[in-house]
Amino acid sequence: MNHPARPPSVDSLLNRPEVADLKERYGHSAVVAALRAELGELRETLKTQPTPDVDPARIVTDCRKRLETEFSPNLRPVFNLTGTVLHTNLGRALLADEAVEAVLAVLARPSNLEYDLDNAKRGDRDDHIDGLIRELTGAEAATVVNNNAAAVFLLLNTLAIRKEVIVSRGELIEIGGAFRIPDIMSRAGAKLREVGTTNRTHRKDYVEAVNPRTALIMKVHRSNYAIEGFTATVPEDQLAELAREHGLPFVEDLGSGTLIDLSSYGLPKEPTPQQALAKGTDLVSFSGDKLLGGPQAGILVGRKELIAKLKRNPLKRALRVDKMTLAALEATLKLYRSPELLSRRLPTLRLLTRSEDDILALARRILPAMQTALSDHAVVSIESCRSQIGSGSLPVDRLPSACLVLVPKGKGGGRALSRLANAFRDLPVPVIGRLEDGALRFDLRCLEDESGFVAQLAQLEL
Repeated sequence: MNHPARPPSVDSLLNRPEVADLKERYGHSAVVAALRAELGELRETLKTQPTPDVDPARIVTDCRKRLETEFSPNLRPVFNLTGTVLHTNLGRALLADEAVEAVLAVLARPSNLEYDLDNAKRGDRDDHIDGLIRELTGAEAATVVNNNAAAVFLLLNTLAIRKEVIVSRGELIEIGGAFRIPDIMSRAGAKLREVGTTNRTHRKDYVEAVNPRTALIMKVHRSNYAIEGFTATVPEDQLAELAREHGLPFVEDLGSGTLIDLSSYGLPKEPTPQQALAKGTDLVSFSGDKLLGGPQAGILVGRKELIAKLKRNPLKRALRVDKMTLAALEATLKLYRSPELLSRRLPTLRLLTRSEDDILALARRILPAMQTALSDHAVVSIESCRSQIGSGSLPVDRLPSACLVLVPKGKGGGRALSRLANAFRDLPVPVIGRLEDGALRFDLRCLEDESGFVAQLAQLEL
């Protein structure tokens, strides 16, 4: 009579030579937990399959795979071949080498985060970037919080709590994750006063809306959509003048924000904080991790007394940035001191200004390797395409680019296409493209690690 197979004990498995390496790498407790999990699954199998594979070597191999999965980071690098350079879901701006080095420098050692080295007393963490931001923008003062939504929230909560804020109806934007300006305003304790219509707002609309309960006039840059046709907006200098007439602050949210004239690089022109301040804006907010090309941050610049009020708000501490963000932001901002080198050193600008010819040449070099790796599964070709600057930053404007087009062979339709996309996402460094017109498309604008991309094609499992 054949007796049902019995799985080995945890102790016997722990004594195997190959387990010593696992304990050294992952620790005794983690290895024991993984072995127990494997044995638990094996015992469940025994209930329906009396003679499963209970080979100890196989159990240890499965345990190793389990531990590798459990200890691998959830936040991982990927190849962004979607065609969107500043992709919100894929980490937005890439940091320059100088910024990465600055972050590493403060990670493993103590730093003067809130210590004044000159006077040997407690310091303000904003001091590390205040002078630099003032230099680049011409502002009287500056402060930084953890993102631009927080910057808008802080200024509204500080300057307009329980009062009205006048905003054009055509500027009541929604940003990623369904965060809307009206909702932020409400949570900040301010009351929205809409003026004008979606497509046309005039100076008289603002004039008629001003009343004793008005706290400020606000302008929101429509960085993630455009209104064309029969439109009208009020220039910033006129709004600033109107605000001064009534003793009110005029604030502007630039959203994605940039410190340079992008049109000089052949890109769509975007307003800068420098321009806004020169037109009389009292307070400007903008992002650090979009067009600016730095870490996630919300930067506020403007009149000294207004910035001082923001910094006295208890919420400022809740929204403050950490040492890594400050280090990366400082290093990124310093790159702007050498504008002639910016398109090489700043990854965001380098990718946005990459020429179509350069991308096409890259596609031609990669094509043979792709065709070899997918010879039995897909037809691979090169096509011209249009890249997107960002889903939340200049989403309408497109840049000429080149992409690899993968069309599954044979039958299967959508299922075959999904399997193909899944196989690329399962690579050690996942490859993220876009599904369009029955094909998987890889826009190569953001591919800079050519050798790394090609090297892992041999690991495709289809």
